[in-house]
Amino acid sequence: MNETRADLLMRVEGMTCDGCAAAVTRTVKRIDPTADVQVDRDAARVAIRTDAQALTIAEALTKAGYTATAMTG
Repeated sequence: MNETRADLLMRVEGMTCDGCAAAVTRTVKRIDPTADVQVDRDAARVAIRTDAQALTIAEALTKAGYTATAMTG
């Protein structure tokens, strides 16, 4: 099976509504259509299980108008 999948936790600033949360999800899914994306808009966090690299996702979210940074812990 695919052993490259990783769990990422990202802080995403600028998600102010459910439409923003949906846009963030769509942006991630464009990079990895099989990604599992869980958005916590109130905490400005997105948990992602994906094959994609955190930097690739952060760059795509930045292009979409959000400020995204990987979180550790």
